[in-house]
Amino acid sequence: MSRLRIAITGASGRMGRMLVEAVLAADDLELAAALDRDGSPALGQDAGAFLGQITGVAITSDVRAGLSRSDVLIDFTRPEGTMAHLALCAELGVRTVIGTTGFNPDEKAKIGEYAQRAAVMMAPNMSVGVNVVLKLLAQASKALSHGYDIEIVEAHHRHKVDAPSGTALKMGEVVAEALGRDLKTCAVYGREGVTGERDPSTIGFATVRGGDVIGDHTVMYLGIGERIEISHKASSRATFAQGSLRAARFLGERKTGLFDMNDVLGMA
Repeated sequence: MSRLRIAITGASGRMGRMLVEAVLAADDLELAAALDRDGSPALGQDAGAFLGQITGVAITSDVRAGLSRSDVLIDFTRPEGTMAHLALCAELGVRTVIGTTGFNPDEKAKIGEYAQRAAVMMAPNMSVGVNVVLKLLAQASKALSHGYDIEIVEAHHRHKVDAPSGTALKMGEVVAEALGRDLKTCAVYGREGVTGERDPSTIGFATVRGGDVIGDHTVMYLGIGERIEISHKASSRATFAQGSLRAARFLGERKTGLFDMNDVLGMA
């Protein structure tokens, strides 16, 4: 059985290196392309050099050439980069695992169009644990729909550029849907000054940025006399890499369609 050929964007970055290492360690996967931006000092280097390995795959900015020899692209970049990569993937028939966050509604709609031409798996968090937590939140929110205020607190490293995190927003969407609310109208993203009493119909968000925090998320249900917290704390990017590989294997058996981690994990 031939191995699934994987392309990785941002191959010299923190997440990119974690993905490269994970692919190289997998018996059923092959590192087909390691991509990075124009001007990156890593261009031309062997993708496995940071591990002391010679893979024969040089880091390149030639996305088309890299995708032309790949089955699945794993993309953790920024929305503008991901959208450009997706256009090429749709043209070449390359499936895409998207870990990028921060897409606007128009970009999300365009991703759905691309998925009709080549399969896409998109999730704000590739961690298996986070996606199990999302299921728990749906159940908890229905049971705690009355008498509990809901707040979502997230923390990430100082380099993260979007806030709240895509995972926190997804948690908010899951909670709001379970409560029969629209997150767009009930979310509160910051409090300052004299805010008045808390509106019980709102879902609050708090964001922390600093240091090297990989990703912490807590949903708090605050009632009278008790507080329930459902948390997930990532201690390594390895959890995101392994979830991404699981998603890539899932897409390897599909030609078209837009999927999420619930589909990958069989929890849809």
